[in-house]
Amino acid sequence: MKNPLAWRNKKVCVIGLARSGFACANLLNQLGASVSVTDNQLNQATEINAAKLKAKDIKVELGKHSPGFIEGNDFLVVSPGVTDTSLPIIRAKELGIPAISEIELAWSLCPATVIAVTGTNGKTTVTTLIGKILEAKGKHVFVCGNIGTPFSAEVSRMSCDDFVSLEVSSFQLEKIVTFKPKVSVILNFSRNHLDRYLDMKGYLEAKKRIFMNQDNNDYLVLNSQDNFVNDLEKITGPKVVYFSEGEGLNPNQAAALTVGSLLGIEKELCFKVFDDFKGVEHRLEFVEEVNGIKFINDSKATTVDSTVWALKNVTGPVILIAGGREKGNDYTLILELVKEKVKEVILIGEAKERIKAALDGIIATRQAPSLEEAVRQAFAGARRGCVVLFSPMCKSFDMFNDYEHRGKVFKQAIYALAKSKNLV
Repeated sequence: MKNPLAWRNKKVCVIGLARSGFACANLLNQLGASVSVTDNQLNQATEINAAKLKAKDIKVELGKHSPGFIEGNDFLVVSPGVTDTSLPIIRAKELGIPAISEIELAWSLCPATVIAVTGTNGKTTVTTLIGKILEAKGKHVFVCGNIGTPFSAEVSRMSCDDFVSLEVSSFQLEKIVTFKPKVSVILNFSRNHLDRYLDMKGYLEAKKRIFMNQDNNDYLVLNSQDNFVNDLEKITGPKVVYFSEGEGLNPNQAAALTVGSLLGIEKELCFKVFDDFKGVEHRLEFVEEVNGIKFINDSKATTVDSTVWALKNVTGPVILIAGGREKGNDYTLILELVKEKVKEVILIGEAKERIKAALDGIIATRQAPSLEEAVRQAFAGARRGCVVLFSPMCKSFDMFNDYEHRGKVFKQAIYALAKSKNLV
């Protein structure tokens, strides 16, 4: 770790006590900072994390953001889910307290070579593939970021010879200052997060921050087949390199191959990694086959484009389970594929009425009060050879902690169903 003394005796307030906030608080405490944490959520998850931090004499408040937790700090470290309209950010601006993101904190301490991946869809898969390519080459690599393990949870173990394959979201990029990856990747860009950004331009500007500090010694990898993304070549700073699907590769594999080539990794080794890759959990993950009906977990699909991808890549009549928290999606984008491949749609969560309205007159829809009930309804309506695809198109936070929690609940419902059928 570089600059280990940089945060000693600094007074830092961490906003948010989910995964990244918890990791930040622990890291800052380890570095000798005076740390406090505030989260307006009061639930089992935040209480568990708070108890662990309080055992280290870290001050924590839950269920509110009181002014005393903001005033007098040298820095705020802001979790991705916290918007600029939240009370701590507004108060910090009034007091002139700098607010940075979790990846900015980790970057300030990181001695390793960072490859950062963003885009509307495919980030987790590409970040994972890059990590596996580096491992196959014999490199020591940390795969982290929005993919699951926070950057700040791993940075203390990194050295200058290591690599980081880092998934970064637009939310995480909003409050970077000096973050400067050696290779940045923008996979694609489509309508998303319009519950947070005023328009598509604002969302794109957040994504573009991934390369704002790069120079001519760095690389920006872009998708030549995405009109929004390939137009970014006009920027100055990093060397621009393009990828495109071909040679039997899908766009995710093509992006990883291009990054591999920049890092001096042989094409043959990359292809072997692709052949051996079984996918990532919660992304088109085959769960179980029950009485000839296949169940696929695509809980990671929080956009309509992700569900389009899923529908294009499954075979057989589909019963689609979708829904969750609204984020400004245009659900009409799935209409043609629904007509072609979907037998029935079962809707859950806060967005169910909006999705139903978008599909009205195209296909029959049903609503379920829970994901478990949706699974039962799907199984009851399916026939041998059908695929039950859980691809929500929405955020998870109306009913679940995150997409991983949501995917695990789906899988547990399938396993329970399989067990009951095997006992008959």
